Amino acid sequence: MPLSEFSLIQRFFTKQRITNPSTRLGIGDDCALLSIPEGFELVVTTDTMVENVHFFAGTDPELLGHKLLAVNLSDLAAMGAKPISVTLALTLPKVDESWLTAFAQGFLNLAKRYSVDLIGGDTTSGPLTLTVQAMGLVPKGLALLRSKARPGDFIYMTGYLGDAGLGLKIKQGYNCANPESALTRFNRPEPQVDAGQSLIGIANACIDLSDGLAGDLGHILEQSQVGACLDWETLPLSSIVQAYINDTGDWSMPLTAGDDYELCFTLSPDQADKLTIKATKIGIIESKPGLRLNKSGHIQSLEVKGFEHFS
Repeated sequence: MPLSEFSLIQRFFTKQRITNPSTRLGIGDDCALLSIPEGFELVVTTDTMVENVHFFAGTDPELLGHKLLAVNLSDLAAMGAKPISVTLALTLPKVDESWLTAFAQGFLNLAKRYSVDLIGGDTTSGPLTLTVQAMGLVPKGLALLRSKARPGDFIYMTGYLGDAGLGLKIKQGYNCANPESALTRFNRPEPQVDAGQSLIGIANACIDLSDGLAGDLGHILEQSQVGACLDWETLPLSSIVQAYINDTGDWSMPLTAGDDYELCFTLSPDQADKLTIKATKIGIIESKPGLRLNKSGHIQSLEVKGFEHFS
């Protein structure tokens, strides 16, 4: 007998215990109830992933469940927020119990790591489409924004640049030695939740790298009405990305490829010694509009446009 919508939710998505103190009521009623502690603000983000747009048909559902939640936790991290809860909406072409078991495992395992409660959602029939709304808490008035970068700020980023982009190239047919690490970065991104919270009161502006460094940093420049210059020699490129550049000559890939889900942030030079996380200084904010790259002493303009669904 086919599972009803309620039975599907009960079977695959209600095994997780409520662990976050902000959750007063989770799945079971028409709505969930959240308690916002005094002195905090609620941070909310929503993201949708569509088959053959954001992920390949046939993607391992466990990896897909992890990535769906990870990209939303990354948005919260970019604001300095501590995640507390999520809602999940699934549009499914059919009810495949083995697919749902693996998807729920990937999703709920990551949720458990950060004490994130799944408090509601929806299921319906149609082309495979996955939507999460994620909620977090940030101290009142201290959320990290895109609009606070100032000329003279240093630009930093966590982690490495372009590994996930290389993973996509590999999925599309590029052959290289030891592709596993790049594929892992593409398939199983790690949201920089703890790093984002550590930047509260230190960073001026912050964004997560979902659509590529050039495009995402461009959002900071636009919102803050400033420009920037990146230093090619200091960009944190892994050995496999450097090997790709040497092989293809495609040096722009790590600047424009998405899915890294690292944090890019700016801070005043006098705040640099307060950083408690590993991050690489990659450039400086300037008053002159636009994004530039210093590549071996040659300054060139960079396109700041990121990925656009309707371009």
